[in-house]
Amino acid sequence: MLPVLILALASLGLALLRLWAYRRQLEDMARVLEETPAQSNLRLTAEMSSAPVRRLCRAANRRLEEGLRLRLEALNSERELKYTMACVSHDIRTPLAGAMGYLQLLEGEPDRRAEYLDIVQKRLAELDGLLDQLFLYTRLLNESLPLECVETAALPPLWEALAEFYPQLEEAGVQPELRFDREDLKIQADPAALGRVYRNLIANALRHGGRGLTISAQAGVIRFANPLAPGPRPDPDHLFDRFYQSSPSRSKGGAGLGLAIVRELMERMGGQACARIEGDTLELSLTFSAGW
Repeated sequence: MLPVLILALASLGLALLRLWAYRRQLEDMARVLEETPAQSNLRLTAEMSSAPVRRLCRAANRRLEEGLRLRLEALNSERELKYTMACVSHDIRTPLAGAMGYLQLLEGEPDRRAEYLDIVQKRLAELDGLLDQLFLYTRLLNESLPLECVETAALPPLWEALAEFYPQLEEAGVQPELRFDREDLKIQADPAALGRVYRNLIANALRHGGRGLTISAQAGVIRFANPLAPGPRPDPDHLFDRFYQSSPSRSKGGAGLGLAIVRELMERMGGQACARIEGDTLELSLTFSAGW
């Protein structure tokens, strides 16, 4: 009878010891969770080999990591929002302030009325273009701009875009060189979005390029190439980032959204936009999901 009693007491002691170990492990986990700052990378550790304890530890660590990831994303979003607001306010204020300045000059120099009114109109047109780009980019990010990709002739939207920019091209002394082997090129694209892509690339070449623009098509890729203007060189890896400017002065105008819109539209159409620099030439390439 005595050996049985001793065995029972030993089993009870082991059970109590195990319960104590469970309690100590849970208390240690609770203390770590209570004392660890929310932004800390510290994670729970399981000293016991018990499967339930280790499962609890893994689940808690996953929740901690997910919480940290969400907090970091929120911080990044806040920083991006502040940067976006700073860029937008600067880019909108610049043409608006210019227009207001020339309107004030009209009061003191009425003989230059036509000249100043022309400048005011250009500033307001620039502002309208900025707001249009911002509105379009917002719609793209919110996925509220429906696109319908169909088999589309690649060249007619390009002719229309070049015709639209004819006054600016002539003023800049740029005569586009076109290198297309075929005039019946077909691609899968949304016609309106394709026209916007072309216009943004032409505008980018006029604003940031040197004198010259070559547009070519080969093996399913449409390329826009222009000589680089003197000054800081753009980084091809960041050209399609929103608000990217190769010059920190942002002196050439624009909101830095033109190429970001190109990338978003191309991706929404199942294609891709990329950039590279060879020598003194910048080349922007459009690759579509279907060839011709």
